[in-house]
Amino acid sequence: MITAFKNNWRVYLIEAWALGMFMCAACIFVILFEHPYFKIPILIPSPLLRRIFIAFAMACTAVLLIYSKWGRQSGAHMNPAITLANYQLDRISLPNAIWYMIAQFAGAAFFVYLFKWFAFGFISHPSVLYIVTRPGTDGVRFAFLAEFILAFIMLTVVLIVNNSRLAKYTGYFAGALVFLFIAFEAPISGMSINPARSFASAFAGNIWDSFLVYIIAPVAGMQLAALIYRRIYLFIMGECKSMKLFMSGLPQNNAVYRVLCWYHHQGKGKLTKYNQSYKNGTYIGNGWNREFRQSSRQ
Repeated sequence: MITAFKNNWRVYLIEAWALGMFMCAACIFVILFEHPYFKIPILIPSPLLRRIFIAFAMACTAVLLIYSKWGRQSGAHMNPAITLANYQLDRISLPNAIWYMIAQFAGAAFFVYLFKWFAFGFISHPSVLYIVTRPGTDGVRFAFLAEFILAFIMLTVVLIVNNSRLAKYTGYFAGALVFLFIAFEAPISGMSINPARSFASAFAGNIWDSFLVYIIAPVAGMQLAALIYRRIYLFIMGECKSMKLFMSGLPQNNAVYRVLCWYHHQGKGKLTKYNQSYKNGTYIGNGWNREFRQSSRQ
């Protein structure tokens, strides 16, 4: 853990910054469109239409962060559930995954607290309420199911697109889903699919209503997506040849986010793990080196 921190602390800070900026944008746009001081609720009385504007702004924010210079360095996970899914897929080591999640929780909470410190009258207003994610009128069960399904869809789309000819557009696909989820699903669960995002708001506002929903459901949904991806998609298409790609779909030189092993078909329905060594930007061993180099140029 200590060695990982010494080697990669800059990348962890980027993760904290990235999710922090996303939370800042969420606070700003929700305050702008929902707080009565800015009169927009009067000009746009439809809650759906206001959510569409907020959703578009948040989708653009997500895309900008994913394709930013810093975002490409860390992979722009910005979500502990995504980090845990990448750990299941052997794309990140356990120490790095733990530091990623610590950074995500800390960064999100810190930037929401900035609004509590400097804009308390705005963020604490009932129309904003620290942008806390809480179940809608349909109740906790529907909120849990919605969070689970949305998390499953998000990671499934990211994994499939990121390992296709459309890899460089992965961030745009993710942004489009963010738009759709916020605009049309938010009344059901508040649309989180991100434990750190929900924690930041709950911590700042001391509002813990059904908080476990936003921890368990997103993690479970993305874990299932990662499992199915490995067991079914990889069986059909063959092992991922672009695991060194991030959400941006671009190859990066980052020791944190790498293929820790490859899987090879060994008989029908079986995947056998091949350990690899990492040297000078290429993986050496078991005849996979040439294929990795080809994927790195995508």
